[in-house]
Formats: sequence, C-alpha cells, structure tokens
Amino acid sequence: MSYRPPAQVASDIDGYLRAREGKDLLRFITCGSVDDGKSTLIGRLLYDSRQIFVDQLERLEADSRRVGTQGSEIDFALLVDGLAAEREQGITIDVAYRFFATEGRKFIVADTPGHEQYTRNMVTGASTADLAVILVDARKGVLTQTRRHAYLTHLLGVRRMVLAVNKMDLVGYDQGVFDAIVGEFAAFAERIGAGETVAIPISGFRGDNVAARSEAMAWYAGPTLIEHLETVPVDADAAAGRPFRMPVQWVNRPDQSFRGFSGLVTDGTVRPGDAVRVLPSGRTSSVQRIVTFDGDLPQAEAGRSVTLTLKDEVDCSRGDVIAAAAAPPEVADQFEATIVWMADEPLLPGRGYWLKLGTQTVTAQVQAPKYRVDVDTLEHLAAKTLELNGIGVANVATDRPIVFEPYADSRDLGGFVLIDKETNATVGAGLLHFALRRAKNVHAYTLDVTRESRAELKNQRPLVLWFTGLSGAGKSTIANLVEKKLRRMNRHTFLLDGDNVRHGLCRDLGFTDADRVENIRRVGEVARLMTDAGLIVITAFISPFRAEREMVRALMAPGEFVEVFVDTPLAEAERRDVKGLYRKARSGELRNFTGIDSPYEPPVEPELRIDTTRVTPDEAAEMVVRLVVGE
Repeated sequence: MSYRPPAQVASDIDGYLRAREGKDLLRFITCGSVDDGKSTLIGRLLYDSRQIFVDQLERLEADSRRVGTQGSEIDFALLVDGLAAEREQGITIDVAYRFFATEGRKFIVADTPGHEQYTRNMVTGASTADLAVILVDARKGVLTQTRRHAYLTHLLGVRRMVLAVNKMDLVGYDQGVFDAIVGEFAAFAERIGAGETVAIPISGFRGDNVAARSEAMAWYAGPTLIEHLETVPVDADAAAGRPFRMPVQWVNRPDQSFRGFSGLVTDGTVRPGDAVRVLPSGRTSSVQRIVTFDGDLPQAEAGRSVTLTLKDEVDCSRGDVIAAAAAPPEVADQFEATIVWMADEPLLPGRGYWLKLGTQTVTAQVQAPKYRVDVDTLEHLAAKTLELNGIGVANVATDRPIVFEPYADSRDLGGFVLIDKETNATVGAGLLHFALRRAKNVHAYTLDVTRESRAELKNQRPLVLWFTGLSGAGKSTIANLVEKKLRRMNRHTFLLDGDNVRHGLCRDLGFTDADRVENIRRVGEVARLMTDAGLIVITAFISPFRAEREMVRALMAPGEFVEVFVDTPLAEAERRDVKGLYRKARSGELRNFTGIDSPYEPPVEPELRIDTTRVTPDEAAEMVVRLVVGE
C-alpha cells in the first residue's frame, strides 16, 4: 500500500460522504433460524458493495484461516459476528447494525439473532425496519422460527419481505427445492396478511444472486438481492404526510429569558405560527420559534430534532406530546394491546411494571391474556400468563392517562416496552390496538365530602399498617393485638386478614404467583378505599413480592403506608406450624407454599422490623402502636 498524506485521506472521505448525500435510506433486518447464514449474507453485501477497507479485508482473511475456512475462501460472517461470545458459539446473540451504500441507495441493516432465546433482540431490530430479509436454509426448509420471525416482523409493521432461500449451492441449485419452500412460505404469509413478498434463491457464501446474477440458476429471472434492495419503494414520505407530533424529551431552560421544549419530530411538519395542543393536558398555544444549534428554522419535518418555543406559558414537561391542534392523538389509561414477552420469568397479571412509550414512563398492569398466539398454526389459545417469547393479546391499564396512537398508525406513539421495577430489565414489548371504551366513558366523580373531612371527623390520620412475613411469623397475632390497643385509644380501625379475605373477596384465587399478585392488588384497592373513609387499616398478608407491596404503597398518600416486617426465621416459623402447612409443603401435598417452593422477598427498608425471636407479641404490638400515635 502506498502512503497517502492525511489531507488526501480527509479529501477522499469528504468525497465519499458527499457522493452519498441525497440518497434515500432503507433500513432492513435479516432474520431466520440458527445458522441460516444471516451474518454471512451481510458480510457478502458489505464485500460486494466495496464497504471493506484494506486492513479489514486482511484481518478477515487471517481470521478466516484461523477458524478453518478452506483454501482462500473468506468467512464473511466474521465481518458481523463482532462479539467474542458469538465467535466462540458460532451464533449471533446480539443485534449488529451495519451501514453500507451502493450507487443507488444507503442502507442500515440489522443482523438479528436466530435462536428463539434471543427473540427479544429480533424484535428490537424489526421495530425500526422498512423491510425484512427472511433467510431459509434450502436444506431445512421453512421452520418454526421462520414462521415466528415472519409473524413478528409483520406484527411490528414491516410491510415488505424478501424470502431469501440461502445455501442453494448445497442443494445443487435445484429449482424444485426453491419452489417448494416458496410455496410453503407464501401460504403462511397469506394467512398472516403479510404484504409484498419477493423470493430470491441465493448463496451468501458464494455470492450467487446477491450482487451478481448466478449462472448456476439460469432458471431464475428475477432481480438479485442488491437490485431489489436498491429499487424497492421506501415509505419515507408517510411520516411527513401525517399530522404534526413531537414527544417532549427535555424542557430547555438555560435562564429565565428562554423556555423551550426539545424533542424529535416523529410525524408531520411544523412551522412558526402553527396552532398546537399539548397533551395529555389539552392546553393549546401556537409555535413561536423553531430553535436549533445552527439557528432558527422556517419549518421542521419528521426526523428532525428541534426545540420549540410557544407563544403562551403552558404547562409542558418531559413525556408530554406537542401535536397539531386540529388533529391531536388520543389520551387514555386503558387499552387492548399485543404483548411479546421477553423475560425468563412469566408475565404476572396485575403486577405493576414500568411502561415506556416514547418519552412517557408510567406504571402499568397487564391483565390476564385474552389469548396467546400459536405461531405455527396461528390459533388463539387460552392462557393465564405469557412465557418467554410468548405472544398474546391482553388489556393494559396505566396509573395515569398517556398520549398514544394505534401502532398501525404510529410506531412512535403505539409501541411500548415493559420494564421490571425491581431489576430494571426489559421484560416485554407491546403494540397498542385501541383505547377501551371504559377508558373514555368512566370518569372520577368529585365528592363534596372529602377524605380529609372524614379523617377529621374521626380525629385521626388515615394509615395502612401492612404486616408482611412468612406463614407462621405471627402477623395475624400481632395485628389483632394492635387493633385491640388502638380501639382502647378510640381509634377507628379495620383489620384485613389474609385467611379471612380468602373466604370472600379473593375466594376465586389460588396460590400461584399470578394469583398472589391479584390477591394483593385487590386488598390494596380495598385498603385505599378504607383510608378514604378515614380509617386506620391493618392488614396481615404474607404478600411475598416487593413489587406488589410497593404497588400498594404507591396507591396511598405519602406517609400513609407503614410496612411492618414480622421477621421470623423460616426454621422458627416452621417449628411453630400450628396449621401443619409446612409439613404438607415439605411432603409435596401443598404446592406453591411461600418459603418452601415459592419465594419470599423480604422488605429492603420497612418502616418497622419486628424480630419475633426477641420480643413477645404484646411487646411487638406496643412497638407498632407507638409508631402510629407518634410516641
């Protein structure tokens, strides 16, 4: 290689970038089953479009020799399988994004995992794609994972697909094999309502019909893969033709003289003077300026990040959406949605998860699924929960109204993720269908007699004393003593006991994790209503999960939830075992028993911790009463 001065290199790079200005961009995803050749195909695309520098090619040739590729052949998958774990395992386990360009178009391609375990990564890649290249190994044909990826890409709004029947060289370039695979896939695509699908026989390893037409498959008269990618229409103008939308990411206020709202314009066009509506509040104003680092703009289109200043002082913060006043999106707090579950632990209906939609983050509860989808048969099957990679339809309720549009109309305001509050792990992805009618027709009624006036009448502060601990810890015993002591002090109380509630309010629930979540959700709602009546509510429930105890805490006003951890070691609780429950659990007669085959998550920072191995029940009750009366 000859030496080139830095100035010449910079000039070449500048020319390279200028040559690509003005070209439209196609985002596409490659997906398929394990070892169908996705990474090899992307490597071949980069190689054939001359997107590999000399030093990369030299390293690639060396790596190919090291991993055992025969002769002078190159293992193109090594261009993409950048993670060490991928090279060791021989599979892709993350989403790898690559940029390349041809004479006709720019591309961003996402190489997504093929193994079912990593469906979550595939969903990530498909969520922003315009087209999906679904690979099928010609030797294996259409597999369950092929159908799963086709269903998911269609579900996620990808309207154009390429069926790339790969490794045709390993089946002797047999047209009959290709036709059979195309026929089977076309039948499935028709059943899911998939749009345009183009089938191309290829060999990613040898380059047949990737960039150059294959002489070995003269029977194929269609385009090569790159020809199709260069010419397929891109719906670039779809977002620009929709009403204006900008989710607010940041309130920009460097000093008292400037207040702007920063975000990405997701849809439409905005100009100074345009009438806008801030949601969910519904307040209206007009755009005063469109501010950027390089100066004010006369207009901003979809895909542009800007700061808007408004003519009026309106309440607007992160998570709000600034939209066209005449055509705003909807606002609701209950929806029907498709859920793709991505966690090893199953969905717990009724549990509070963080729901993140655009710049909005709220607490959401997913109800038991209406059904789950069998991706092989497309049947709607009964389900009480969703397991890893499960797909189902369920109702979702948020703790406050959010701004949304159906996913079919807007990926930005219709797609969301669910996040576990304890681990901060993303556990699910969702697509909103529509708001439930009750979300629009049921409204809170303002009462003249307030909760404050009820509490004042009783001369006390409403509270929830939430006793939690293992079975046999002494919760009910201590709670009963606390109520008797408070009654003698003329306090107005009500005791909700776990066993008693199971005979009425929650008699339909069992003891699975999902049932335990629903049990605590119901009790929490009842306890909140009782505090509205001005009562001191005493509850005695195992309530094994932190998330549900925190959910109840969030229902209450600050300072009105007092968590009392009755901390009794398992061995001591089992020794007491007055009901014989531990004995039955140990023998296998009693399933899902907390502490034995179902977990208990102790409080991290309870308001009061009681060690029953050190104090008597009466002493423990006195500790609680002193906490209540403030002595």
